[in-house]
Amino acid sequence: MLPKYRVTLTDDERAELLALTKKERLAARKLARIHILLAAHDGVDDETIVRTLHVSRATVHRTRERFVVGGVDWALEERPRPGAKRKLDGKQEALLIAIACTPPPEGRVRWTMQLLADEAVRVELVDTLSDETVRRTLKKKRPQALVARGMVSAAGERGIRVAHGGRS
Repeated sequence: MLPKYRVTLTDDERAELLALTKKERLAARKLARIHILLAAHDGVDDETIVRTLHVSRATVHRTRERFVVGGVDWALEERPRPGAKRKLDGKQEALLIAIACTPPPEGRVRWTMQLLADEAVRVELVDTLSDETVRRTLKKKRPQALVARGMVSAAGERGIRVAHGGRS
């Protein structure tokens, strides 16, 4: 059965795609799309592309469609993904870690995730901040060192784990 969207590359487009495959660093999804377009241009059927590249039939179909509708660049690029904007930029993350490295509030042995979130709001680092955002930020920035130095509790007030194994 012939695919609904036929891929016919110009010589320049084909050369561009082949050149991209030789780049040292290239996102895996983009590389897969390049190979899909090259194979589709060469007349390889979708089932063979699916089996050879270990991608889904939907990926092959969408890549063909995006190429036909919008060209090579549109077929290769990632569409923006949904989701909220980051709460903290790099500078704010550094300041949050700096807060975690200060002595905890009076009457406390260690900072908890909620205490850090509250402190970040109090010092006007951000308008609002959840303890989960604090946990993810500290986890991303090597919390083992903070926990080992006793600066942050490994299990906060609500039992949030920061530095231990298990799910991310």
